[in-house]
Amino acid sequence: MASPRLPGPVRQLLAALRMLLVLTVLVGVAYPLAVTAIAQLPGLRHRADGSLVRAADGTVVGSSRIGQPFTDAAGRPIPTYFQPRPSAAGAGYDPTATSASNLGPEDVVDMFDDPATPGDESRRSLLTTVCGRSRAVGQLEGVDGRRPYCTPGGVGAVLAVFHRDPGFAGPVVRVVSVNERCPAQPFVATYEGVRVECATPGGDYAAGQRVLVPGPGRGRDNPVPPDAVTASGSGLDPDISPAYAYLQVNRVAGARGLTPATVRRLVEDHVRGRALGFLGEPRVNVVELNLALDRLGTG
Repeated sequence: MASPRLPGPVRQLLAALRMLLVLTVLVGVAYPLAVTAIAQLPGLRHRADGSLVRAADGTVVGSSRIGQPFTDAAGRPIPTYFQPRPSAAGAGYDPTATSASNLGPEDVVDMFDDPATPGDESRRSLLTTVCGRSRAVGQLEGVDGRRPYCTPGGVGAVLAVFHRDPGFAGPVVRVVSVNERCPAQPFVATYEGVRVECATPGGDYAAGQRVLVPGPGRGRDNPVPPDAVTASGSGLDPDISPAYAYLQVNRVAGARGLTPATVRRLVEDHVRGRALGFLGEPRVNVVELNLALDRLGTG
């Protein structure tokens, strides 16, 4: 006698359970084990384990795939080490907060905290961030880090110019240096014969014409390269350009008592070419370079 046929919903449920079981075994067990086994093959194991970088005593000091800061407890660059590019990931090179600043070239006006408003509203524009970083790198490396459209104090040289008539017509009646908070002395005293004011917290200068002042800073031939003042898209980039590495040679050599030629040769040995010969740009891995520098020791 034939066994009774199961109702349709029950058959569908059993089919779904069988599919769940099969996929769990294939995708949840077999596939991870297969990938793990392949990753342990010679030539792949190091990368699969995180591309860890170890000191001479075997201690793990980082990963060649993730940058890290070389600063003291106060956040100041350690003179005896090469510095990486800036990072917008968390407090800097935080793998759990990988991100970019998402600021674009039109972001040139800072926001100051208004004491009358709860919460901290302060925010540095991309222009001021670049200006400040370039100035700091220039001071650290002993070069002229001034950039176009930056004030001597390291903020964006941006004016809000108010005209008498709508549409930015008629004579200028008021000028504000929007990135210099009072009581700062504006980087220029007058603009078209009108005294330049400093910016007050909570002030609304959106109605003014935005004017960027070029200033004396250098652009394309600036000794401070772009990767020294801008963060990568991930905030974890472990590499810097050879230009930025060579810029730091004299400072590192002096701090370690080595000759600049010795440190320069070390940098040259760590310059990697373009991937496949044509992708990307030449680069220097900062973690690996600093580890080699420690092995080299001091003079």
